[in-house]
Amino acid sequence: MNEGPRRRHRVVQWATGNIGTRALREVIRHPSLDLVGLLVYDPAKDGVDAGTLCGERPVGVKATTDRAAIHALSADCVLYMPRAMDLDDVVAFLEEGTNVVTTCGAFFDGGRPLGDERRGRVLDACARGGASVYDTGSSPGFITEILPFALLSLQRNVESIAIEEFANMSQRNSPHMIFELMGFGKSADAFNGKGRETHLLRAFSPSLGVLSAAAGNPVDAWSSTGEYAVARRTTKLAAGELRAGTIAAMRTAIVGRCNGAAVVSMTPTWYCTTDIEPAWDLGPTGWRVRVRGDAPLDVALPFPIPLEELGAHTPDVTANPPVNAVPYVCAAPPGILSTADLPPITPAGPRP
Repeated sequence: MNEGPRRRHRVVQWATGNIGTRALREVIRHPSLDLVGLLVYDPAKDGVDAGTLCGERPVGVKATTDRAAIHALSADCVLYMPRAMDLDDVVAFLEEGTNVVTTCGAFFDGGRPLGDERRGRVLDACARGGASVYDTGSSPGFITEILPFALLSLQRNVESIAIEEFANMSQRNSPHMIFELMGFGKSADAFNGKGRETHLLRAFSPSLGVLSAAAGNPVDAWSSTGEYAVARRTTKLAAGELRAGTIAAMRTAIVGRCNGAAVVSMTPTWYCTTDIEPAWDLGPTGWRVRVRGDAPLDVALPFPIPLEELGAHTPDVTANPPVNAVPYVCAAPPGILSTADLPPITPAGPRP
């Protein structure tokens, strides 16, 4: 239940994928969070100590595949991080008075991506249980929900916000992800631009819409366009060989317009080599945020670590914000929360 700030919070970790395992580790390390339950999907993890699963010392909390057992814990908060959201589980937690912090991306813009009927179920559950749900997002998250709001605090009149994301995938030793899931190394006629455009527009537009509205420019029309570039020569990647003439870079521009003018955009660009045709202006792995207004800003956020070490650090960008948010969400009023509804979130947590 939302009872105001308390010294400690009883937390459940739901799922232990790449991000969930990082979050589990940080819950165990957190000085004011107590891990009381862990839901896993893999039967091989059932009964294994939570600490063992994330590389920490045993903590006496055993992983379980039993959903009912987790719900029966009546925890203060659940870090809900499955690959696919089950709304019934979220609603049940909220009705039980357990706050939900998630990376699913379905609760941006007040939960409107859910549609009216499912959104209504969530709001009713929040009211009945006196609990709240906060979505940090798995990819939008930090770069659309946290940093740009800080930059907006310096503005009075904003013309546009443009976010670029760059990811150099050349050192990711994951052949299935690189060549099958993402489609690098395929022939140009195999490029599924439409599918990517639709998926990324659905993923990014809710949070971008909230951001643009906060800047005073509500979006009335969206567009999404994708393109690719091919490798000029055969290149050796950590995941295998990338042949000349195959897809080596891809980017998608999601653009929101207000009265015909582009007011917000997000352009994810993923590449395996910089030697591409056509030539693009490729930044290092990280982000670039440009705000055009009465206090123009151009902020670059590269990762200051070698490419081969990125896999050990980048998941924390997604895993840490939900863990940090737990005390703030537990102290918030019931409902579907946005970043604008919470104080600035820091590792130390809210002051008593």
